[in-house]
Amino acid sequence: MNIYNDLHLGYIIIAFLLCTGSMSGQINKMPLAFEECIEEPVKYTGEINPDKRFYDGNLPHAVGVHHYQAFRANRTDPSEPGLTGWTYNHQPYLAYWNGKFYLQYLSGLIQEHTPPTRTLIMTSVDGKNWSKPVVAFPKYDLPEFHFDGEAIPSGTKAVMHQRMGFYIAPNGRLLTSGFYGYSATPRRSPNAGNGIGRVVREIYEDGTFGPVYFIRYNSHMGWDETNTNFPFYKTSTDKEFIDACESLLADPLMTLQWWEEDRGEDGFYTIDPSQVPDGDVFSHRITTSAGAGKAFVFYRRPDDVIVGLWKNQYASLSPDNGKTWTPIAKNKTLLTSGAKTWAERTADGRYVIVHNQSATQRNRFPMAALVGEDGHIFDRIYSLSGEVPPRRYQGSYKNPGVQYFRGIVEGNGNPPGDYLWITYSVNKEDIWITRARVPITGSVKEEVNQNFEDIDSVQDLELWNIYTPKWAPVSIKQDPVTHNKYLELRDEEPYDYASVTRIFPKAPKKIIEFKFQGKRLPQGFAGEVEVQDQRGNRALRLRIDKDWLSFDIEKVTTDPMKIDARDWNHVVLEIDCVKQIYTVKLNGKLYPKEIPLNDRTVTKQVERIVFRTGPYRNYVPTEDADYGIARQAGFYSADLPGSDTKSPLIIFNIDDIKTRGE
Repeated sequence: MNIYNDLHLGYIIIAFLLCTGSMSGQINKMPLAFEECIEEPVKYTGEINPDKRFYDGNLPHAVGVHHYQAFRANRTDPSEPGLTGWTYNHQPYLAYWNGKFYLQYLSGLIQEHTPPTRTLIMTSVDGKNWSKPVVAFPKYDLPEFHFDGEAIPSGTKAVMHQRMGFYIAPNGRLLTSGFYGYSATPRRSPNAGNGIGRVVREIYEDGTFGPVYFIRYNSHMGWDETNTNFPFYKTSTDKEFIDACESLLADPLMTLQWWEEDRGEDGFYTIDPSQVPDGDVFSHRITTSAGAGKAFVFYRRPDDVIVGLWKNQYASLSPDNGKTWTPIAKNKTLLTSGAKTWAERTADGRYVIVHNQSATQRNRFPMAALVGEDGHIFDRIYSLSGEVPPRRYQGSYKNPGVQYFRGIVEGNGNPPGDYLWITYSVNKEDIWITRARVPITGSVKEEVNQNFEDIDSVQDLELWNIYTPKWAPVSIKQDPVTHNKYLELRDEEPYDYASVTRIFPKAPKKIIEFKFQGKRLPQGFAGEVEVQDQRGNRALRLRIDKDWLSFDIEKVTTDPMKIDARDWNHVVLEIDCVKQIYTVKLNGKLYPKEIPLNDRTVTKQVERIVFRTGPYRNYVPTEDADYGIARQAGFYSADLPGSDTKSPLIIFNIDDIKTRGE
């Protein structure tokens, strides 16, 4: 079939609808003609690129991004009885159905490609507070068999692998899906077409599950209903469940996510995405993030052309909803790292690609958002997150970083509000979710005048960037005596912190005032306040312990001021980037001399204030920055001591933040 025929009439009709405002309320910019995009379906044309020395890439931060930890791994005190461990948690997926978010992820005892593994699901009404995980696809016992000279003993546990999580069928049924494979050793891949098959089960409105069924076997490997542990979906007595499964099987875009683990040659798939010029070698005998055809995701351009993206820069276009595809090409300006890429059309009609735009093309940071108008050209880039806490638990292939991003696939629900929702793993051990304000921008026009009297939840803080681990929550509190509301940063996390950031209009001169209270600041712990520019250059830092307000940043040159941190303290900063100095007024008393700005970098304008419960950690270790972190890293570090127990409690409160400037 010649896929380029008969497209022009469709383009003319779509262009007419767009130009006449029939799709009003959204940005609707037409991309280049279909034929002109084939050789490079996606391009980043912006002038800013990440700096390898910083976890956030030294990129402008997007405004109004909230990060919530949905699941925190714990080796010795897991969230359920039984085996300890389950510190490998990765490959999450997201859906929204009947007023709830559903988050699925893969879990293993220690590391990737090592049995036993299983798949779990959590739910949330608001995307911030999550239920305890429930096993959706349990451990699976394999029969004895031989493959490629290797013997798999009976009773060996399967290894699950995830490239699709959910499907909301046209009849309203919600299905969750997973794949059972196996790895003879941790150096074997379960996603090279050598596994058992794909399973599916229904999720009911009350949160319970239907039976597990196979929906597609890796029949080319000899697996069918006679030698597997779950029945075939057609044996179900629920006709609507069968209809939902068959709708899924008939959807070439949804099922193309399965190709990597299946690799069947029976005509089920409309494209073989491994067939690319000079493609990397991949087989079940190796473990690598390289190769074509991995981790498919798609979105729809304004002209109704489907853009398909895979790992490692690969892409293709389909003019007919996935029935036919252009030859796979490389998006050379996407600096991928071997991790997953996510893309979608946002509520404002623009497009976003979320992935690790990696300066080394190895490191899985920053969490970057590339934004564009037409689905072909992306001309802006922002950091959604540069938070990379230490990896607490050892394990092979546990790449440090924020990685494997997945949003809500077209058709899998539409949460309230104009937000971008993304789930991902951090260090392949903790599961997080991010809510980003749409439109995605990197600046604000209005000065800050923020008290919290009319705020009920941190989710109402639309222009704040919030980072809240399970053991370091950020919340709105109210004084029981004065009834004053304020923002509380609470921290018992031994290897992470709570953090909030407020971006304000950039200016070379700025007055910033706020109140703080160190309600609990144990010896050796402190609250920190920084003022930075758009690219993260640190103009100044205030360190607040139980006795002193200090002004040092990387070196000590200025005497601290004595405080009682348990009281509310009022700070006024007057910053002058022209003179490279600032002044401090504490509780109405002016510090007796001007304080120099950080002399490590020249800050020409300031644009954001950061409050956190731990020290700055945005510098990438030199070796990792210069050479990149190994893609198939082994056991090169031990578990961090004390990872499973809470640290002494910090409570750091802030209120009445105001800015004004030239």
